[in-house]
Amino acid sequence: MSASNDSGSTLPRVLVIAGSDSSGGAGLEADQKVIAAHGCYAMTATTALTAQNTKGVYGIHEVPVDFLRKQIDAVVEDVGVDVVKTGMLASTGTIEAVAQAIHDHKLKTLVIDPVMIATTGAELLPNSASRALCEKLLPLATILTPNVPEANTLLLEAGHDQRPVQTVADLEEIALEVQKLGSKWVLVKGGHSPFRRDGTEAKTEDEKEIVVNVLVGPAAEGTKRDAEGEENLQVVKIEMPYQRSRNTHGTGCSLASAIASNLAKGMDMVPAVKAGIRYVDTAIRTAPGLGQGNGPLNHFHSVKALPFSSGHFLDYLLERPDVAPVWDRYIHHPFVMAMGDGTLPRESFKGYLMQDYVYLIHYARANALASYKAKNIEDVAGSAAIVANCFREMNLHVQYCAGFGISKEQMEKTEELQACTAYTRYVLDIGQSEDWFALQMALAPCLLGYGAIAKHLHASPNSKTGEDENLYWSWIANYVADDYVTAVKAGRELLERHAVLQSPRRIEELVGVFVHATKMEIGFWEMFPYKAEENGSQ
Repeated sequence: MSASNDSGSTLPRVLVIAGSDSSGGAGLEADQKVIAAHGCYAMTATTALTAQNTKGVYGIHEVPVDFLRKQIDAVVEDVGVDVVKTGMLASTGTIEAVAQAIHDHKLKTLVIDPVMIATTGAELLPNSASRALCEKLLPLATILTPNVPEANTLLLEAGHDQRPVQTVADLEEIALEVQKLGSKWVLVKGGHSPFRRDGTEAKTEDEKEIVVNVLVGPAAEGTKRDAEGEENLQVVKIEMPYQRSRNTHGTGCSLASAIASNLAKGMDMVPAVKAGIRYVDTAIRTAPGLGQGNGPLNHFHSVKALPFSSGHFLDYLLERPDVAPVWDRYIHHPFVMAMGDGTLPRESFKGYLMQDYVYLIHYARANALASYKAKNIEDVAGSAAIVANCFREMNLHVQYCAGFGISKEQMEKTEELQACTAYTRYVLDIGQSEDWFALQMALAPCLLGYGAIAKHLHASPNSKTGEDENLYWSWIANYVADDYVTAVKAGRELLERHAVLQSPRRIEELVGVFVHATKMEIGFWEMFPYKAEENGSQ
């Protein structure tokens, strides 16, 4: 390929040498979007600035050739380049400079989009520069991607007659002739010449049914040469449905950059081209419909756009407007605030401990189910550790209740109240009916919430501290202890690690699970009075 990547990164690197499109639909701006959407790293060397939009090109300002060369040298010598893609080259001098740079840096993979005419009809490459393109760059090209008018312009420059396109066979002949001009591979794009389903010329808009793209290049290794000793060529026809759309601004740039990205990732030419064509087909079909003229494509149609940054799922979750009020009601509930200031009625706390003992049995069952559903040993072990923590926590409940004169036998015979039943069976039902991560989201409010509550109460100036002043202080201290803090940290990391693997739609579903489980936690606090009775009422 080219210069080594000193960082050792395997991120494919694509250098685009092209003009800038101020509207963002074509040129360097579109190229960078396409390359990013394909998981590659884009670099640029700007040949010209344009003032344009979806309706037309209103001005072109060429970049001096010596400065263009400095741009190319700078990125090749530092970051390194796997594939070069050229677009608008604007002038003979630019073409010669690019060809020289490719030769000097021994850049091996070159994708040329011979940008001559914009979608809006503006001339982007003077006729005087076509000869330089044929003589200087085509012999260096790995693949050339002209549309039919561009292909005919190149043939005319090389002394051939222009060829009308009435059948698919005509497209094949054009591609074969253009390939002889020097490029190893040629893709003639058929978007300007749609056909009827039978492969004949479509003469009316209603007759346009298919678009055929023709790829010509070397036959597979080991293929026998013909009788004259010339290397056999393969002709690959890639047919797509014709789309009636005005949103075609930058299709040529986008296709060439998609092919360049696929090659940079190590794909062979034929699958790289097929994938690029399918990418553009979908980009046209899902275009956003911007502008008043030929609108831009949807370059990120296959990119999963999560509503949060990696590592910040829980920040996003707890700050959502549909989550934040519910979460606040849970962790600042009057029941827990009364534990902090020591005013919670003793009988309420006793009742809570006994119900929580029952709850922890089912919480442990749910984590055991999560361990069973897990797909790797780390997640199996994580859930198993929480089960062990539940067992320790239940023993603390037993010790706590012993101080109130309640035996373990009495705790085990405690009737499960409806709020406890509803909550625990909801969690278990999620575990049975949905996937592993949904179960984790149903379990999360308990794990995360208790840690957040205890942290708040432990630091609050309104809390009474120490067991002598606050009957409930040891409960608070238990959930700020190192073992529980470690468990919360592990739980947070687990949620963050798996949240980025979900789709945006699935995230919305999982948020619903989390909110419902949080509401169940609120219902758990509300099983018992949290104020001392006044005048015979709560």
